[in-house]
Amino acid sequence: MLPRHQTPARLPRVVLSSVVLGILVGAVVAGFEELTVRILLDTLHDRPLWEQALAPAVGLVVAAAILRWFGPRASTSTSDEYIRAFHERHGRIPLRQLPAKLLAGAASIGSGGALGLEGPSIYAGANIGQNLQDRMHRYFRRDETKTLLTAGAAAGVAAIFQAPATGVIFALESPYRDDLARRALLPSLFAAASSYLTFVAILGTEPVFPRLGGTQFDLGIMDLLGGALVGIAAGLGGRLFAGLVRWTKTSVTRAPLHWRLASAGATLAGLAVVADAVFDDPVTLGPGGRAVEWLTDGNRGLGLIVLLLALRVCATLATLAGGGTGGLFIPLAVQGVLMGAAVGHLVGEPQTSLYPTLGLAAFLGAGYRAPIAAVMFVAESTGSTPYVVPALIAAAMSQLVAGNSSVASYQRSVRLGHLERRFTLPISSALVTDVFTVPPDATLTEFVYVHVLGRRERAVAVVDGGHFRGMCSMESLADLERSLWDTTTVGDVMRTDLPTGSASWTLRDAVAAMEAADIDILPIVDPSGIFVGLVAADDILKLDEILDETGG
Repeated sequence: MLPRHQTPARLPRVVLSSVVLGILVGAVVAGFEELTVRILLDTLHDRPLWEQALAPAVGLVVAAAILRWFGPRASTSTSDEYIRAFHERHGRIPLRQLPAKLLAGAASIGSGGALGLEGPSIYAGANIGQNLQDRMHRYFRRDETKTLLTAGAAAGVAAIFQAPATGVIFALESPYRDDLARRALLPSLFAAASSYLTFVAILGTEPVFPRLGGTQFDLGIMDLLGGALVGIAAGLGGRLFAGLVRWTKTSVTRAPLHWRLASAGATLAGLAVVADAVFDDPVTLGPGGRAVEWLTDGNRGLGLIVLLLALRVCATLATLAGGGTGGLFIPLAVQGVLMGAAVGHLVGEPQTSLYPTLGLAAFLGAGYRAPIAAVMFVAESTGSTPYVVPALIAAAMSQLVAGNSSVASYQRSVRLGHLERRFTLPISSALVTDVFTVPPDATLTEFVYVHVLGRRERAVAVVDGGHFRGMCSMESLADLERSLWDTTTVGDVMRTDLPTGSASWTLRDAVAAMEAADIDILPIVDPSGIFVGLVAADDILKLDEILDETGG
């Protein structure tokens, strides 16, 4: 009989579950956008300026109240929760927190907070996907525990941006700064496609940035050089913005909530008033679509573009500091559009849409360390494929300049293999501290009868006054006559040339030391020579089996 996970019916069921997941996520995201944009945000835009200026403060208070009263132990993070759950061995995204997160996101963004709808959408997709897989776990192998989690995140991006390819690539690319999560590719494709179709069936189709891009474009060498220049600028800008985001998340959010709400609300109100006075529209409110519309409505001066970029950055940071629930994907994209337009002015190309589009790809790729998804987003969101090649160059350059910076809190550098993950575990995961030791003045007869015959121990640590002295085993007695066991002590035959390990080591360090000395048991001591315990090769193998059985 075939094992359950190898039955011929497994793949169709996985595909079917991915399609069902996509339909569910598409419907949820469509409802979220309808509430946030078409009911709340569009209504807000028609209100007097004073109401628009005060709305973000009200929205942040409402969001905080929703999370506190209806989302038990729920944080404000959204897409970060997907990355956290992806990397943690038993990372959970509780289903009961989903309604509160979506309502908090609607309150934060629908009231004018400068965050993106993709954050709650990714959270919703990953949440629904993980909980759906929990109910269908028998159709998935142990090494596929994150399959529908990833597919759900892809479905969330695909729906909110109406960009299924971007959704798939972003879900696979965002968990790592320099790698891809490849196991969930096929389920992500089906989930993203079905989510996109469900979303557009409910709300229709409309490009995210319809005014960017171009239909006719002759690629020249100067355009490629321009892409590299935009990439350098975006890499520096993305690095700075990622640092500001980390500082806001780790430092500012430690302040009392009432202080943060008041400060963030006042800041967002002031930014809206300033923006309305300068740009005749409070373009600092909302995810940033109105800022892009302002940019593309006419020939804008360099000074105004730079000012708007600074105001948008401040608005996003203030919303984060105030506990707003939302994503950073669209804010990064909008900042990239503005930065690209500024670079276009500097090189004497203020009219073309090329540089804003390249800035979108480069800044987004640098901020999230997702260059492939950023370039695909350019193609899908602007409807313009001629800009893809220079966008690739811009995104690549931004990656080089940005270094390891990222706005995502839980991203890892690369995907580790099965054994590599085990070897990065601390030595304490296989360390046994409750072991019997033998003093150096014990006779060999005592050693044999108590430890070898009595406890079936192959090797025993020799400890005197808590300090490690050496190791004694049956091999130490091989050349000694039996008649001498009563008069010979353990200290006379123990081995003192064997290596010792430190409690700060990883399993990789322990295995390397045991292989170099050709031993199966490694004594662990502290810096002063005090004996801590033993690590055995058999225990490392048992740990590996346990982690396999539990999906670790």
